[in-house]
Amino acid sequence: MSTEPGAARPCVLLVEDDPSVARFVAMALETLPVSVQNCASVEAALAWLECHRAALVITDLMMPGESGAGLLRRLHATPALAAGARIVVLSAGLDHLVRQDLASWGAWRALSKPVPVAELEACVREALADVLSPPAAALADREPTHAKGQPVGGGRPDAATITAEEAAIQEYFAGNAELFHAYREGCIAQFVHDAVQGDLALEIGDLPALRRLCHSLASVLRTLGRPADGLLARTIEIAARDHDVSAARHHWASLRRRLAFPGRE
Repeated sequence: MSTEPGAARPCVLLVEDDPSVARFVAMALETLPVSVQNCASVEAALAWLECHRAALVITDLMMPGESGAGLLRRLHATPALAAGARIVVLSAGLDHLVRQDLASWGAWRALSKPVPVAELEACVREALADVLSPPAAALADREPTHAKGQPVGGGRPDAATITAEEAAIQEYFAGNAELFHAYREGCIAQFVHDAVQGDLALEIGDLPALRRLCHSLASVLRTLGRPADGLLARTIEIAARDHDVSAARHHWASLRRRLAFPGRE
């Protein structure tokens, strides 16, 4: 297997088809001494692992083609592909039974979407404690890196007056408003493409594609401090799962309008 570009930086292989989620993970880890390689499908990830080595694998479960669960089973059956890398599942809807299955297939840890940057950062630091340089690991352990950003209003907002957006900055971005707004800007641009994908999925009757899209949007919108929109996306996800085309179409029309509106709830 080849050595990754970027000298001694351990490589985190991210298996995630949603661009907004992939960008969130990359931004969350950008201050750690790691490189991030994103593959948008299990098939692409397996091909990459044939020629490269990852220090850590982070995978979603619901993706087009083979699922993240399939990736876990393949790596469990062929240990040489993972080459000792720990595997972290990052997905929504992780109940107790799902977590048990994931553990039996070799998952080291399972994180629920949406995940706070501090929790994701801590997970990666722990997973790579043996390969990160001791000074970097010790420094990272003393303080979550992204907590060093500018908090909302210069301090923690009062719980009685906090907005949904400010709450999201505190919960998911460790109070780093600059990081939140950079991520939000990218998501707003991505929503244009998401709207087109949703329209196309309904037009051709591809309910699995609509389900995957809204599964990701539910997490992304919550991360942005838009819980009502996230709930609407979850409603469409369930309608698509249940093959309720009428409900999916009705609620998608509402969410599509909301995606075009970048303001707060």
